[in-house]
Amino acid sequence: MPRPLAITDDHELLDDLLRIAAAAGVELDVAHAAAHARPYWIRAPLVVVGSDLADDLAATGPPPRQNVVVVTRTADDPDMWRRCVAVGAHTVLELPEAERLLVEEFGDATEPVTRAGTVLCVAGGKGGAGATVLAASLALTASRGGLRTLLVDADPLGGGIDVLLGQEEALGARWPDVVGREGRVSFAALQEALPTFGELTVLSAHRGEPVRIPREAMRVVLDAAQRGCDLVVVDLPRYVGEGEAEALSRAAATIVVVPADLRGALAAAQTVTLLRPGTGDLRLVMRAGTLDPEVVAASLSVPCAGVLPEARGLVETLDRGDPPPLRRSPLGRFCGELLESLLGGLSQSGRTGRPAAGAGGP
Repeated sequence: MPRPLAITDDHELLDDLLRIAAAAGVELDVAHAAAHARPYWIRAPLVVVGSDLADDLAATGPPPRQNVVVVTRTADDPDMWRRCVAVGAHTVLELPEAERLLVEEFGDATEPVTRAGTVLCVAGGKGGAGATVLAASLALTASRGGLRTLLVDADPLGGGIDVLLGQEEALGARWPDVVGREGRVSFAALQEALPTFGELTVLSAHRGEPVRIPREAMRVVLDAAQRGCDLVVVDLPRYVGEGEAEALSRAAATIVVVPADLRGALAAAQTVTLLRPGTGDLRLVMRAGTLDPEVVAASLSVPCAGVLPEARGLVETLDRGDPPPLRRSPLGRFCGELLESLLGGLSQSGRTGRPAAGAGGP
């Protein structure tokens, strides 16, 4: 694959560019003279022109192309925008202030968007409603149907969604390894770091001291996932911190799991009030109880997306370390139908299908 091209003979600037490229997981081709850039000019996904060689490059008359930036370590140079226009660049980046922007430029050029990941959030209307089981079941169903899926455990007090999948011993990073991350990460790097089973990648909480999820860490994870995944399922706690707010703001739909009984309805009213300002599309999934699910949904002014079927022996299955039973089960059929209704035409785009024979995963 062609590499980004740096055109500069300023050794200090080049050191900066190599360091920033490394932070983006990118290697560079380097031209130390404008004339040496010609073989790389057209095929490089990004051209970074040092201010020291911008005039020399313009004098060679390079053919027009996209994705050219000029970088400088000199602030307030009155000629810089003239040089930018002369080489056909779309922007000027002043270092070190614009380092993060340059990381983004490198990343966007070398990891083009291959997917357009849909984010679904799942929350419990009350404690123990079954939201985590539904989130994991939706992610498993999607991945077994051929969708590249990321399951994000955003509840640091939930004991780890990897346990529910029977994968608590799986090697890979958990949230404490990710919370300090800033800037950009490719989905390939994220997937390599996290436990992955076939088309399902899992970012779980751990079982040590609870770790709050900063907005920036959630942003980095979801940015990467939406570039590289078909579906992102986020299991939310029953509060909204900065990280949770970031996930809610991206959600195509937020599902609230509500037991159809009096306490469930009262607790869900508070949860819905908390979630509604941060997300555009709220849906209820009801668990059968003493009240009519449609009456509960009407009282909350939230549409009901379905009634979760009872899964016999579910607790015993999970306690054995097995994932939720989905194949040829009412729960599996419910999840498939719910995904179809929520994701709309996604299956018609050719990105879903029957579970692959021998597909890996929990």
